[in-house]
Amino acid sequence: MLSLEQLAALLEPNRAAAKAPVRGFSIAGRKFDFNSQPAIMGVVNLSADSWYRESVCPTAALAVQRGRVLAAQGAQIIDVGAESTLAHAARIGNAAQKSKLIPVIKGLRAEKILVSVETYSPAVTRASLEAGANILNLTGTAGSREIFKMVAAHDAAVIICYVAGKNVREVGDFDLSADPVPVLKDFFARQIELAQRCGVEKIFLDPGLGFYYRNLQDSAVRVRHQMNIFLNTFRLRELGFPVCHALPHAFEFFGEEVRCAEPFFAVLAALGKTDLFRTHEVPRIKAVLDTLKGF
Repeated sequence: MLSLEQLAALLEPNRAAAKAPVRGFSIAGRKFDFNSQPAIMGVVNLSADSWYRESVCPTAALAVQRGRVLAAQGAQIIDVGAESTLAHAARIGNAAQKSKLIPVIKGLRAEKILVSVETYSPAVTRASLEAGANILNLTGTAGSREIFKMVAAHDAAVIICYVAGKNVREVGDFDLSADPVPVLKDFFARQIELAQRCGVEKIFLDPGLGFYYRNLQDSAVRVRHQMNIFLNTFRLRELGFPVCHALPHAFEFFGEEVRCAEPFFAVLAALGKTDLFRTHEVPRIKAVLDTLKGF
């Protein structure tokens, strides 16, 4: 059981990290100051394989409509993806992804809504940025130099996800060492250096908690790992960039109340000083953050 004593023991040797500021920046003219206010990213899924049925949109019109609703509910950014990250999900080719994504990107940008595109494909990245995407949610490591150069050329932002493999569909095992932060810091430091050499300055760091790892299929192990990462997130602030988290679901514990899982994890993520919350449950997460802000 998580206790105040555990939280105090975590904070005490890491007070400098807790006070470390992270970079703020503007995306398409919208300023983000993560040191004073976290942001919310709503999710639109264009893949029928995505399990979160409320977020699945089979047509571009429905996807744009959902994006409008999420923005009205409090999401500052809408994240759109055309291929599910689930292990059993079908692979979607570049042409099919582009045909799904581009009308949605253009439709949302016509509404002045900031758009993030989740992909690991250079071809999909290029087409998405050319269509007006503001952020690349990069779920792979292969070809990252080429991808970072595209991001820089479009003055876009990038979410660098921790991936133990070439992309989210080809991951190995997650390092379950007692303290996962040094592994994350080393990975992110190398990726930040490469991104900056390619001209990218608007960077988010994502520890990749929503990805499928073979050695995290035991629910108790997975949830304990996720909670540990959330609470230790503030230690990544020493890298100087805001941290994005995809909020997980813990089906085995929440059962029929699974839509309450993301708000629960949002509390832990907020305690760990998360800067950008990626969620399917925008109004619930906004309510959680508004409540915590008033404390």
